[in-house]
Amino acid sequence: MEPINQMKLEFVSVPENEGFARVAVSAFAVQLNPTLDVLADIKTAVSEAVTNAIVHGYGERKGTVTVSAALRPDGVLEISVHDRGRGIDDIPRAMQPFFTTQPEKERSGMGFSVMQTFMDDVQVESAPGEGTTVRMKKRLRGN
Repeated sequence: MEPINQMKLEFVSVPENEGFARVAVSAFAVQLNPTLDVLADIKTAVSEAVTNAIVHGYGERKGTVTVSAALRPDGVLEISVHDRGRGIDDIPRAMQPFFTTQPEKERSGMGFSVMQTFMDDVQVESAPGEGTTVRMKKRLRGN
């Protein structure tokens, strides 16, 4: 389905850009007049995906995070967060609540369960050494 509008951001994988990404995607989604609760859900899911790219994908080294979003005519917002970091060896294991690649830092997990709670659909594609793409969908209006 051809989108009615779309956007793409690329930024350096530093923690300060997580807030930028969440605000940019939520501002883009406003075109379909979602509720404040739905916007909060979108912001949280984007935050989790971008934080994963920065913390787990790149770790201490810098890279590029790409966030894209598209509004479909049926009222669905599609979001993609992509990195070219270390990738995920075992996606089902990584998607379990509280799994983290950095247990020594007392992280509470990679946030996939949070993304799944707030979004209608979450898909993860990854290859070790090549990076990860998280694709999420959220229905913003009926059809």
